[in-house]
Amino acid sequence: MNEQFKNLKVVVLAGGVGGAKMVNGLAQRITPENLFIIANTADDFEHLGLYISPDLDTLMYTLANLNNPETGWGREGESWRTLEALAELGGPTWFKLGDKDLATHLLRTQWKRSGYPLTWITAQFCRRLRIGPTLVPMTDSPVRTIVHTDQGKLSFQEYFARRQSQPIVQKIEFQGADEAESNRDISNAIRMADLIVFAPSNPWLSLDPILALPGMRRILTASQTTKIAVSPIIGGQAVKGPAAKIMSELNMEVSPFGVAHYLKDLLTGFVFDNVDDIHQERIAGLGLNTLMTDTLMKSVEDQARLAKELLAFSH
Repeated sequence: MNEQFKNLKVVVLAGGVGGAKMVNGLAQRITPENLFIIANTADDFEHLGLYISPDLDTLMYTLANLNNPETGWGREGESWRTLEALAELGGPTWFKLGDKDLATHLLRTQWKRSGYPLTWITAQFCRRLRIGPTLVPMTDSPVRTIVHTDQGKLSFQEYFARRQSQPIVQKIEFQGADEAESNRDISNAIRMADLIVFAPSNPWLSLDPILALPGMRRILTASQTTKIAVSPIIGGQAVKGPAAKIMSELNMEVSPFGVAHYLKDLLTGFVFDNVDDIHQERIAGLGLNTLMTDTLMKSVEDQARLAKELLAFSH
């Protein structure tokens, strides 16, 4: 752990796989109590009677070193006997629930039905899995991503998991966001932060739901601290997921510049990959400090390296 950065207070806005890699790198560079992660929960849904929080779980499993590095989601060493039995009975198998993963959903569902909020439930999981950083859902209120497509309005998991992101996106809506409340810990963490990081998560499906919460953009804009986004687009492609496809369908430039331009009002700096050096001048022209480096995180070592470079860039 680099002594220079370990005491920095860092807040991260994150979705699933890309966000998890970023926070895992940061967790290796700063003291755990100084890392505060705000997780997207607009992907949450009920399936087979269970309350499922995909982004929260990916972040949680990664920080607990329980994640499946091959898929980026779910638990390592997973088995699928319940899913196989479900298929035999004619049940829905389009959303992959592993046997170990089911334990998380069963307990979360039980606790929610007993009246406990998602923030409390997440804190219990993190304590029991010995996770040092603070991981919080963006809200305890129900917010759901609705994707308007050429095939009609689809819930996020219907669009993403069941239909494999194939429908053409026309608009994205965050149902319930206007009435949702982010907890006080989030606004306090943002105010106290030395650095705010927008993880290389899908800006439209993972970051925008957090930003849609009442007052969130205002709090972030008012913050005088360093605010840096890491591009999820490398060489015109998304590292994972449908970000590039969505950008194209919403008539945006599929490049780091397109991402930087979309988020520019919230940022002081932007990190993007060396292969996209042709965009450096235009991104800097948005008034942003820039860092070009290798942003593809194939290993835990890559995560730690990028986190170190990000922290150095921020200061």
